[in-house]
Amino acid sequence: MLVFKNAQDFQRWHKEQKESLALVPTMGALHEGHLSLVRKAKELADKVVLYIFVNPMQFGPKEDFGTYPRTPEADLEACKQAGVNAVFMPEMADIYPEGKENCTKVLPPAELGDILEGHFRPGFFTGVATVLVKFFNIVQPNVVVFGQKDYQQLLVVKRFVHDLNLPVTVYGASIVREPDGLAMSSRNAYLNKDQRALAPRIHALLQEASSKIKDQNDNTAIEKNLDIIRQKFKDASFELHYLEVRDADTLQPISNNTKTRILLVAAKIENIRLIDNLLVN
Repeated sequence: MLVFKNAQDFQRWHKEQKESLALVPTMGALHEGHLSLVRKAKELADKVVLYIFVNPMQFGPKEDFGTYPRTPEADLEACKQAGVNAVFMPEMADIYPEGKENCTKVLPPAELGDILEGHFRPGFFTGVATVLVKFFNIVQPNVVVFGQKDYQQLLVVKRFVHDLNLPVTVYGASIVREPDGLAMSSRNAYLNKDQRALAPRIHALLQEASSKIKDQNDNTAIEKNLDIIRQKFKDASFELHYLEVRDADTLQPISNNTKTRILLVAAKIENIRLIDNLLVN
């Protein structure tokens, strides 16, 4: 397995490659969810490149950039065991040579980037889109693999790839969960014993919400049932940012033309913010 610390060395290696490349973007602190993306990437291309970069542009001023889990040695060993061909771990100056405030930015359309996560984390998807365009240009992958846990992010990526005519295929892989239903996330490492015991309630309440609304088409009835679940989140000591049902293709409010519905949730356990989603029906 090769490890590259700067774009120039990576690109020299890339020019020698005659085979297809799949990219797995990460911020490190790798877990089984990330490794499942690697396995899917190996099915989709001849070689797999995984990058590790904690992107400051997608963190707000009061968020956890400084404390985000960083486990580079364990990450490299996990990549080696998973059969990753190359790991790209660039320095900050390599990605933001003029600083993150002064770089050209990619602004997703408001109807997709300013709702849900974008509402609670202003600028988040601009940071995501900007850094991904940078990595797509450096790595030049044939396919890029994301997890569906970050469902809104997946749609944002598909949208800017389409809008900017980028020559890469975007693949969304299924959510990987712990045995008790908790969606795997690097931020799960923040949870203490009591918080970890509470966290699976997020998925359980999503399942309960899905069962309540799956056969309903009346928006008033749907909202009434979702209000019941929202109250259950609050009763369980979550700080609920949102629990919404949306069109799975657009994330716009559902209508009679909606083909597939998705439930999306963001909730905090004390100061730890977790997200999840569940397709209805």
